[in-house]
Amino acid sequence: MSENKNQMPREEGIDHSLSLLREGYMYILNRRQSFHSNVFETRLLGKKAICMSGKEAAEVFYDHDKFKRKGAAPKRAVQTLFGENGVQVLDGEEHKHRKEMFMSLMSPQAIQKLTDMTKHQWETALSKWEQMDQVILYDEVKEIMCRTACEWAGVPLPEEDVKEITKDLAAMFETPAAVGPNHWLGRRARNKVEKRMGHLVDKVRNDEINPPEDTALYRFAWHRDLEGNLLTTDTASVEILNILRPIVAIAIFINFTALALHQHPEEREKLKSGDKQHAQMFVQEVRRFYPFFPFVAALVKKDFTWNGYGFEEGTLTLLDLYGTNHHPEIWENPDVFNPDRFAKWDGSPFNFIPQGGGDYMMGHRCAGEWITLAVMNVCLDYLVNQMEYDVPDQDLSYSLVSIPSIPDSKVAVKGVKRKA
Repeated sequence: MSENKNQMPREEGIDHSLSLLREGYMYILNRRQSFHSNVFETRLLGKKAICMSGKEAAEVFYDHDKFKRKGAAPKRAVQTLFGENGVQVLDGEEHKHRKEMFMSLMSPQAIQKLTDMTKHQWETALSKWEQMDQVILYDEVKEIMCRTACEWAGVPLPEEDVKEITKDLAAMFETPAAVGPNHWLGRRARNKVEKRMGHLVDKVRNDEINPPEDTALYRFAWHRDLEGNLLTTDTASVEILNILRPIVAIAIFINFTALALHQHPEEREKLKSGDKQHAQMFVQEVRRFYPFFPFVAALVKKDFTWNGYGFEEGTLTLLDLYGTNHHPEIWENPDVFNPDRFAKWDGSPFNFIPQGGGDYMMGHRCAGEWITLAVMNVCLDYLVNQMEYDVPDQDLSYSLVSIPSIPDSKVAVKGVKRKA
């Protein structure tokens, strides 16, 4: 490249992987503030890395000519969160073709079916909670979402296996940043459930079970790649888990929804009106304000220059999701919880990215974002309009270091009863 390039702000030191683990969601944001720059260079896992934040950064990060996903995710994230050869690590036509498989499940009719299943599970759970002295919402909602996810995906879930499968699916998103025994717990959980899904895929292909044709189990078992071959059993099982795991992970957002209702009682009063637009704005602000996924990774596809800074082929690059959702250049008073801000939001796929940015069909934006919004709206309605409960004194603080972040008490409630 012959054009002049600026010196990118650079963090001194041999390696900052431990700092990233120590600072969690705040790692990129802290340095963005200290460097007064939306892009800086550091060293992670022994190699040069670039960290980016903000709308412009997201726009370039999701440019398929500049970045690729294959080989970018740390091995520990592949071993727990994503799985081998899943849609997240594909590029180009292969990624587009696989992504279409996922998006085929996201029709309005399919999402309506999912919301109906979610409502049914909340109704069943409410009957149980009315008999309990105390309900730990996070744990209970994980189970609700596991039951819902399996039913929607066409995955058989015997009652005696519910707690174990819920625990294993949750371990996949609760342990990617863990070290030692907790990380191995996540790896074992993934291996166990992948094997279980693989058996189901084989049974579908051998006509031993016949899930509905509009379910993930059926579609993924019979999906053919660009060469016309069926996915391997292992890859099909990974992709089924890429439906189940994220739906269970919505429990994190729902836990923060309950926390927001408790900490902002004036919002609860507004939501009692049943105004769907305000409910949607509230849900979006929960997704913006509270921590979910800290950042996403890619590799520079070929040398290019952006804003005067040189990006070299093969360089690991992290896009700051949490920091972009709290960026003062995008959001006024970003550290204030204010659903009304979404009344004027422009709908950009690059300035609000709790589950990634860019295009759904062509890009790496989460295929399940519409699902997340639909499910969160159902759960919000139950928490506000369908049930009453008390929130006893407890530690409701949450960490911006632990990934993922969950309120310390997991939001305990008492005296649950249906509203008349």
